[in-house]
Amino acid sequence: MTQEQATRYPIVLVPGLLGFVKLVVYPYWFGIVTALRRGGATVIPVMVSAVNSTEIRGEQLLARIEEILRETGAAKVNLIGHSQGALTIRYVAGVRPDLVASVTSVAGPNHGSELADYLEEHFPQSTVRGRLVNAAIRLTTLVLGVLDTGYRGTRLPTDVDAAHHSLTTTGVARFNKLFPQGLPKTWGGQGDELVNGVRYYSWSGTLQPGRTDRGKNLFDTTNLTCRIFARTFKKERGQSDGMVGRFSSHLGTVIGDDFPLDHFDIVNQHLGLVGKGANPVGLFLEHASRLKAAGL
Repeated sequence: MTQEQATRYPIVLVPGLLGFVKLVVYPYWFGIVTALRRGGATVIPVMVSAVNSTEIRGEQLLARIEEILRETGAAKVNLIGHSQGALTIRYVAGVRPDLVASVTSVAGPNHGSELADYLEEHFPQSTVRGRLVNAAIRLTTLVLGVLDTGYRGTRLPTDVDAAHHSLTTTGVARFNKLFPQGLPKTWGGQGDELVNGVRYYSWSGTLQPGRTDRGKNLFDTTNLTCRIFARTFKKERGQSDGMVGRFSSHLGTVIGDDFPLDHFDIVNQHLGLVGKGANPVGLFLEHASRLKAAGL
């Protein structure tokens, strides 16, 4: 085992919407946890409500972090969140910066998701199809909860409406007024890296014809799903990973916003089937080394 990724503080991984720790034997962070631990990092994938508001998820995460600090004896944690997980970790850093060494957003909708806006417009709660979509999400959440062998705590609450509104551009704009740390002051720019003693980073990907739809993604149906979802984007048309826009993902120091990765590829899903030339695991290893070099 090397020590290249042996960060000073534990790395806590927080999943996005409909996330999990491990379904029977299948992990959310496919190949990532193993690679980081091989490099000497202390890595802890955690579970919060798979479908709920950012604030509820944030409070759950805060409680779990306090447990982790007691268990490890560490003074702080490095937080890495995927998708809605990025908003979740921003919440914790906003209310308890003393417990957080760094916040890293991976394909986080830090200015909202145009996909969420589309669903709000075309599948409102008052319609039959809106209620059907919500029922399907609740059923999926129930199944995930039963199969998740990586989490054995109390049953976590589900609120589809709250989750959805937490991801729209309007909902995230409200959130950003309360938690502006690390946000760019101009659209498409970078934010402050250091705020209240917490370092902020982000990276994301975009769909790139000839790259993200090639390689192992030829066998990954989630890439097709992302390409379909990308059609709902207007402001960032042609500049999204299928669920989050390129510039909407910016937070703190932007490590990169145009990696050839769709919204699932960026966490090495599914089964490591990613596009041509993509290396999502490598991004996590490089970042752990970056955190270590920063004394985090």
